[in-house]
Amino acid sequence: MALHALQEIGDAVDLAREFLFPFDLRRWLKLAVVAFFLGGSSAGFPTGQFDTGGAPPDETPGQVPDLPSTLPDDLLLIVAAIVAGLLLLGLVFAVVGAVMEFVFVESLLSGTVSVRRYWSRRWGQGLRLFGFRFVLGLPFLLLVLGWMAILLVPLLLGDDPILPVGFFLLGIPVVFLAGLVYGAVNTFTTVFVVPLMIRDDSGVLAGWRRLWPSVKAEWKQYLGFAVAWLGLTIGTGLVASIAVGIAAVALLIPLGILAAVAYFAVGFSTTAGLLVVGVLAVVFVVAMLVVTALVQVPILTYLRYYALLVLGDIEPEFDLVRSDEVV
Repeated sequence: MALHALQEIGDAVDLAREFLFPFDLRRWLKLAVVAFFLGGSSAGFPTGQFDTGGAPPDETPGQVPDLPSTLPDDLLLIVAAIVAGLLLLGLVFAVVGAVMEFVFVESLLSGTVSVRRYWSRRWGQGLRLFGFRFVLGLPFLLLVLGWMAILLVPLLLGDDPILPVGFFLLGIPVVFLAGLVYGAVNTFTTVFVVPLMIRDDSGVLAGWRRLWPSVKAEWKQYLGFAVAWLGLTIGTGLVASIAVGIAAVALLIPLGILAAVAYFAVGFSTTAGLLVVGVLAVVFVVAMLVVTALVQVPILTYLRYYALLVLGDIEPEFDLVRSDEVV
């Protein structure tokens, strides 16, 4: 039995090339905006560092040090406001990203990139996709947090770490398997169910009801796709990282020269110097965001066309790329 996941690797390149070229800057910028919200690159999460060294001379082990008296009284309120703001920003980003999934796929299927038109047509389905992702991801997030708490809470409380470490190690395969299930469901929802939702103008659960009989009947094909998808994602991610790294170095050279000129002209300790450094930092961050989004455009285009082709090979009824259906 031939695996469709191996047969469509080259054909997806041809489709991506036809979609992206001849080069049109306005078209690429639209796609870059969509790619930015799709989060083609891996998302980072804030991490905390805990000092496990010895206690200060005036403190005994396990004693909680007093907070400096110079801390503002409303410190907790400030921290809570910052956390709430970041959570709200992440929520908005996730909602917009869910709608952009439909904008991107519909652009691929129609050959026309129109963010406004597809957004107005698919925002309701995007909200349902966001809700599904939230319900899917919340239990996995709670599992990971609980697993980490098994080890971190006893360490922070100064308890004997031997037993918690044992339970922590026992939880590794559970978290790993849960991660595989979460990753598979989330990926299949994004690359398979979303196109079916567009075709049938349906919700997420209805899309899964359409897809699930095919998954059960052709599970080997879908398993082959999952393995190939993982390899392609890792490979294209490395290529993207190299391209972004080269762009960062190329951008740092002129910005570094400008910073050196500013240092010798006004210094960094003055208001003018700090303003120059701040402007250069903002320019670098914005430029790297744009570069990263542009690099993601061909990668996401290729990967999504690849998934659409494999879906059509496994289930001809779901072939939206080669069919004459108008989306």
